[in-house]
Amino acid sequence: MRASNYNGEVFSQIAQCRLCETRFSQGVLAHEPRPVVWAAPEAKILIAGQAPGLRVHHSGRPFDDRSGQRLRQWMGLSDAEFFDQNLCAILPMAFCFPGYNAAGHDLAPPAICAKTWRDRALKALPQISLTLLIGSYAQAWHLRDGLRVSDRLRNWRAYGENSFVLPHPSWRNTAWIKRNPWFETELIAALQARIGQIRKMAYDPA
Repeated sequence: MRASNYNGEVFSQIAQCRLCETRFSQGVLAHEPRPVVWAAPEAKILIAGQAPGLRVHHSGRPFDDRSGQRLRQWMGLSDAEFFDQNLCAILPMAFCFPGYNAAGHDLAPPAICAKTWRDRALKALPQISLTLLIGSYAQAWHLRDGLRVSDRLRNWRAYGENSFVLPHPSWRNTAWIKRNPWFETELIAALQARIGQIRKMAYDPA
């Protein structure tokens, strides 16, 4: 049976959060808050991203889009493994879709979300063995090194085997990936090897 996507007290509290109700109601789409929470205290892999998009806002399922398909390919996980909350916890920098600006682009994750919830949510995940930092917002919050995403990616080995920096898996980044073949042959290969170790311990500890 699939685990509930509201595991643990803090995750239940996040799921009920309405902090940005006024902000969202005044936006281009005038949408309601809908925190997308996907985590369990037993999770081994932390996926730290930006914020849900509009499709995820409607589905309530994180990375339920083409970007998610690419991310699962990068990780070498099936859909079932990726959405197994005892394996993967998905904690974006903002749990709700932040809306669009006047040009139709995604707004930045509201800082109040991470300020209110992030430390508490991370403390509720005591078994994390691997952290994936996806995109500039998650990397800036976790690393606080002032570097650009491209610089972090080129220096990915400096973060050790338990932290991997990744670009957003959007198909808009396909050109960059093609220009930098080492990303898939070296970084992604190392990521999949590490995830394979964790998956084996999680599903076949003997």
